[in-house]
Amino acid sequence: MYYSDETVEEVIARNDIVDVISQYVRLTRKGSNYFGLCPFHNEKTGSFSVTPSKQMYYCFGCHNGGNVITFIQKYENMTFGEAVRVLADRAGIRLPESNDRAAMEREDRRAELLSVNREAGKYYYAQLRNKAGAQGLAYFRKRGLTDETMQRFGLGFARSSTDETYRYLKGKGFSDEVLRQSGLFSFSESHGMRDKFWNRVIFPIMDTGQRIIGFGGRVMGDGEPKYLNSPETLVFDKSRNLYGLNIAKSSKAKNIIICEGYMDVIALHQAGFDQAVASLGTAFTSGHANLIARYARENVSRDEMTRYKEILLCYDSDGAGVDAAKRALTILREAGLRAKVISMSPYKDPDEFIKELGAEEFQKRIDDAENGFMYEIRQLEGEYDLKDPSGKSSFIKDAASRILRFDDPVERDSYIGLISYKYDVSASSLGEVIRKLAVSGTQIRPAPSPMPTRNDRSGISEAAKLPQCRLLSWICDKPQIYGAVRKFITADDFADPLYRKVAGILFEQIEHGTPDPADIISHFTDEEEQRRIAEAFHQSIGELGSINMQETALRDLMMNVKQLSLTRDDREENDFDVIIRIRKEMEELRTAKLDIAGT
Repeated sequence: MYYSDETVEEVIARNDIVDVISQYVRLTRKGSNYFGLCPFHNEKTGSFSVTPSKQMYYCFGCHNGGNVITFIQKYENMTFGEAVRVLADRAGIRLPESNDRAAMEREDRRAELLSVNREAGKYYYAQLRNKAGAQGLAYFRKRGLTDETMQRFGLGFARSSTDETYRYLKGKGFSDEVLRQSGLFSFSESHGMRDKFWNRVIFPIMDTGQRIIGFGGRVMGDGEPKYLNSPETLVFDKSRNLYGLNIAKSSKAKNIIICEGYMDVIALHQAGFDQAVASLGTAFTSGHANLIARYARENVSRDEMTRYKEILLCYDSDGAGVDAAKRALTILREAGLRAKVISMSPYKDPDEFIKELGAEEFQKRIDDAENGFMYEIRQLEGEYDLKDPSGKSSFIKDAASRILRFDDPVERDSYIGLISYKYDVSASSLGEVIRKLAVSGTQIRPAPSPMPTRNDRSGISEAAKLPQCRLLSWICDKPQIYGAVRKFITADDFADPLYRKVAGILFEQIEHGTPDPADIISHFTDEEEQRRIAEAFHQSIGELGSINMQETALRDLMMNVKQLSLTRDDREENDFDVIIRIRKEMEELRTAKLDIAGT
């Protein structure tokens, strides 16, 4: 659903960003801002800043930033419209109907697809419990599932006919176009619409809001593929959802268990381990890791610290499961999370283990879970002949290169001690190997810098963007200087296309009242653009002392911006009139008296 600028402004204005974010992050006031541990990446020192005067947040560690709507979108994995509705409800605002046809149609289509999924889920659920679903019900009972568990997960059955679900949903009034976009059907000119899910037990996939966003199906008999999953749709993104998270997010357990399949999750939940989740028929991704990080975070009262629930990998014990576990460990580490690995040996997976040994033995496996890095090192052993001195030397060098991944020197030293003890090599020798690797080019990753060093999609270097960011931030903080700035700087002078748009909105706001950076962000829907705008408005000018020093600093910034304007990529080389004008303005700026007294 699209909402007018006026409506969005009201929602932002009626939801104080400090109050909202305090419900998710423990904030401590420092001066005029609030700080806490970032909810979007792992950190030990709070670099997540919330600025009440700007109604914005920004993390100096991972560079995420935005307004109150952006925060709810990212934290709760919502669309813009969904976040606006949540915040409107919070503030008691009645949202008006929209008149933007394109945006309305998109939001309405999302709602329709969710309705299709809800009706399909009800249909599959009913089929499992009538005569036609006897085969599916027998399958689930053979797998040891109780009626309560089947109900809790909304399990269902798709009959053998290839048009049963289609005819049912058509009878509910859904159009062919909506049904085609739902991912539940295949279409061809010769056969028309056909059910994708038939002769399968059905696993509804729900988001954290308990809405059905897709389905998984396991074939009855020997058909292929054995498991079939919904394709990605307007409401279903496999890389940003985890099966079972709608339940696991409320678990009181001190850990989160990541499995491979639907039945693993269901078997563990039935055994009392309601913290189990699984990726959705796809490899574990960084999106999954970030989602895990969000729900693994626990605030610890009074001491202003944050800790994480323990992350446990419980993959199949075969070769494919081992490879998947190693990939997941790397992805989790890159997301700032450490994980342990639960051994299922001699059984293939959690489902089989629970059936054979029960919940008590599984809890013992949780208690004995292996450190993720040492698991990787143990798997590495199989690639070398440790009985041969040359093979052992190569193994130690490989292990040393992996130790270099760790930023924390204490953590590195701990692994040096563990590996030297386990593989009978002196800690000093292992440390020397690590030192030589570091010197030769295997570098330890540096901590994030205040401004990211990468170029983003604008193609403009960070050094070129910095003066533009600082000028925007200064004008926003001290709108009194706008009178001096506007004599020499227009929005068109900003070389970066995004900052050009931001300057245009900011200058118009000041012309008609006061700057509102949180509202400026709401003019942009792209997440990367929102991040860059928040970053720009959080650039510090520092303490400049006297008025003369402030005037000098402002003049230098404006000169930099004008110089960048001359050489911006979209400037025509033969646009002599514009170039001459800018150079003339720069000459005037060099000697002009900038009246910024009182700022």
